[in-house]
Amino acid sequence: MQGPYRIGVDVGGTFTDVVCIGADGTTLLAKAATTPQDQSQGVLDGLARLAEMLGLPLAALLAETERLVHGTTVATNALLERRTAKVALLTTEGHRDVVEMREGLKPERYDLRLPPPPPLVPRRLRLPLKERLRADGRVETALDAASLDAAIAKLRAEGVEAVAVCLLHAWRDPRHERQAGKALRAALPDAYVTLSSDVLPQIKEFERFSTTAVNAAVGPIVSRYLGRLQSRLQEAGFRGPLFVILSHGGVAPVEEAQRLAAGTALSGPAGGVAAALALARAGLGENLVTFDVGGTSTDVALVAGGEATLGRGRSVGGERIALESLDIVTLGAGGGSLAHLDAGGLLRVGPRSAGAVPGPACYGAGGTEPAVTDANLVLGYLDAERFLGGRRRLDRAAAEQAVARLAGKLGLTVMDCAAGIHQLANVAMAEGIRVATVRRGVDPRGFTLLAFGGAAGLHASAVARDLGMARVAVPLLAAGLSAWGMLQTDLRYEVARSLADSAGLPEEARLRNLFAALEAEARARLSAWMPGTPEIRRGADMRYGEQVFEISVPLDGVEWSALGLPERVAEAFHQRHEALFTYALRGEEVVLVTARVAAVGRLPARPARPLPDGAAAKPLGTRRALVAGGMRDLPVHTFTDLAPDQIVAGPAIVESDTTTVLLLPDDSARLDRRGWLDVTVGRETV
Repeated sequence: MQGPYRIGVDVGGTFTDVVCIGADGTTLLAKAATTPQDQSQGVLDGLARLAEMLGLPLAALLAETERLVHGTTVATNALLERRTAKVALLTTEGHRDVVEMREGLKPERYDLRLPPPPPLVPRRLRLPLKERLRADGRVETALDAASLDAAIAKLRAEGVEAVAVCLLHAWRDPRHERQAGKALRAALPDAYVTLSSDVLPQIKEFERFSTTAVNAAVGPIVSRYLGRLQSRLQEAGFRGPLFVILSHGGVAPVEEAQRLAAGTALSGPAGGVAAALALARAGLGENLVTFDVGGTSTDVALVAGGEATLGRGRSVGGERIALESLDIVTLGAGGGSLAHLDAGGLLRVGPRSAGAVPGPACYGAGGTEPAVTDANLVLGYLDAERFLGGRRRLDRAAAEQAVARLAGKLGLTVMDCAAGIHQLANVAMAEGIRVATVRRGVDPRGFTLLAFGGAAGLHASAVARDLGMARVAVPLLAAGLSAWGMLQTDLRYEVARSLADSAGLPEEARLRNLFAALEAEARARLSAWMPGTPEIRRGADMRYGEQVFEISVPLDGVEWSALGLPERVAEAFHQRHEALFTYALRGEEVVLVTARVAAVGRLPARPARPLPDGAAAKPLGTRRALVAGGMRDLPVHTFTDLAPDQIVAGPAIVESDTTTVLLLPDDSARLDRRGWLDVTVGRETV
């Protein structure tokens, strides 16, 4: 492999994946243990491992790296673990409790014992300011300097690390927020200050308040981490740009990720969806269900017609983030998910995970509870000697002891208990796919299950059978596909603006001026990141006049230059509404609530090299494993030895240094020369 190189880094719950693409399209994957106490150390460890594989000093590798794209879980972990910065919120008098009252609805409305979620900002740090703007932008009450000074004095005394400023109707006119922000930055130079008019300048008070509060709460943590990582990379010899993939699937410079820290909440999983879109363009198929099984979780998303769905209003750790993001369903079932007994004595798997430290019991790092990986090792699906290419030997005895302790409580044999853990993980994963497909009106049987992440191959065939899916695809780079996907996406900057009225669609000139202003803003921001002419994507949040909630409507297919633009925008809404809900009301008033524009700067991609021709390879040997209720000697193949178009009949095992694929009886797999194992799922009951 020759430089210049492009490197993608995905920090997972257990492993940090580093993918390198050379000038000729050759791709290499390196793995290192994730270091939760400081993720940057795991990143440097992964880069050092990559340099070792290339036979280069780390400084030489980084000197020849022209682009590094990073996906991080720092914001996600901070929210899930409630280890955020000490954050305060300044708001208009009378509105300090918006973040606690939320929308007045419970997540489980019929659970009478459900406690309210704890607010991200405690009430004593939610301080009122005397000011008021009207919805049309007129000043009702000017910002009172005395109330602002009193709030600043309280924040200084409390020693807050971050401040969110969320004033009423600041989406319409940010003058008061900017005045407060200027005073805060002057008085508290070490605090992370974020304004709602910069983070989410649109209507819906709770969503704007919550998103801004989240941005402030994770901002100092994300900023420190990315700053530390950038410094360590530069010290190691990296001179190129560092990009961060955001929740919407595009990448941005590290400075933008520090400013919009809440936009990194789905940073890692977004890389997997970007990879799926790239594989769809490469010929895998336009209809895919992504099945990303890592150490702590499984992430599922839908690619339909070659496009991924974007949405808003995602919750992470119980906190609403209304920034645009890929529609990804995350469930607590991965290789590190721990098996346990619930209060009723029933066997459960997840959502608690062994994580990177101590990891599953078989890692030999102090874990004693059985994880899904332990069960898979006991069942014979994993090779204890070849894990990570032999760099880490798995402790089968420790795995058996962990499973045995649980089996004893259930009155089961070790093998039956391990099989139960494996099957429960399959059920949880299949249910996650149903949430992403069936419950949204999509029949998964017409889709291909794209299985990646280190553990997906062991579960994909069984999950596909459960869902009635006929095809599974496992990329050769499955264990690092999210990191690879980060190198297949583009720079993206998004802007939005809500309208002050709800009297239907704006007339033609106003509608054009609205989108033209947003486009100019998006182009200007993107031009500061890279030269060239960006691609412009338009969309809008729209509803019928009597409806309460809007839907997102893509407007890229609308002819923008001809007259009659409002009518064409309305028809795009009708068609989208009909696609989602099976009906449209073309005689009803259509309301445009928020206009959206994204500027996309295309980063040049490197096409993957097709696999060379070769002779069909025989199995390396056999491994005894539990299949179809009994122990059988399964042939073991390696990815690197298979020839393009070679057929492998199940039951069998196909493995590489970083992933293993379990083929069940009646399965048939063919290695596609474009870089994935194409599995036709059998119909035999197992």
